[in-house]
Amino acid sequence: MYEGAVQDLIDELGRLPGVGPKSAQRIAFHLLAADPTDVRRLVDALTEVKDKVRFCELCGNVAQDTLCRVCTDPRRSDATICVVEEPKDVVAIERTREFRGRYHVLGGAINPIAGVGPDDLRIASLLTRLQDGTVTEVILAMDPNVEGEATATYLARLLVPMGIAVSRLASGLPVGGDLEYADEVTLGRAFEGRRRISA
Repeated sequence: MYEGAVQDLIDELGRLPGVGPKSAQRIAFHLLAADPTDVRRLVDALTEVKDKVRFCELCGNVAQDTLCRVCTDPRRSDATICVVEEPKDVVAIERTREFRGRYHVLGGAINPIAGVGPDDLRIASLLTRLQDGTVTEVILAMDPNVEGEATATYLARLLVPMGIAVSRLASGLPVGGDLEYADEVTLGRAFEGRRRISA
């Protein structure tokens, strides 16, 4: 335990996701030793992101205006919506340069243990977006874990009766991975999603 402001800083840093007590302590002492100009830039960046960044009113992605850059891009297709859990998932998919449609960010995944149900997610706004008939396909791009599977299954049950094509991102073995280290669920998915390479 440290005194006053140092312990307060360590405690606050420790509340960040993925930052444990030792990491919080390391970051705190790094900031104490850092040049005041560098610390001021960090403070300014934190203040600016809280003041200027909001969530897109249409898709839920991060934005500095009412709509995000994807929703305002006229080159994107309105016929396909990729549903993701968090804004960071949009960034991951955009890095592939494979998807040219629109997004819908749910703001999490169904997780009864954490008290997150369907009403806590942006599912109602997704259903509203699908009502005019413009969208012909919804791609469910949830994380390949229990919560992601539960969310994808729930959404599929809602969307399939609407007559919209619903697809799920393929999952399986990572490039560079070894079969012996793959768990049975991942291997099972790899078999399910196999592709034919000859006639």
